[in-house]
Amino acid sequence: MPQLILLAAVGAVAWMGYKRFLSEAERVSARVRDAEKEAKSGAQGTLIEDPKTGEYRLRKPDE
Repeated sequence: MPQLILLAAVGAVAWMGYKRFLSEAERVSARVRDAEKEAKSGAQGTLIEDPKTGEYRLRKPDE
């Protein structure tokens, strides 16, 4: 019985790690696609609107 509990725990951790890996891979792919679009169009960054001030600024790399 303890082996079954341990196996279930390992399986749950592996599943969570797999889901985390997929979400991280999607995030990285999105950044690469954005960088490719900027390079193709010759843009030097992406403008986003600041909701508080209404001014546009360059998107920071971590956003």
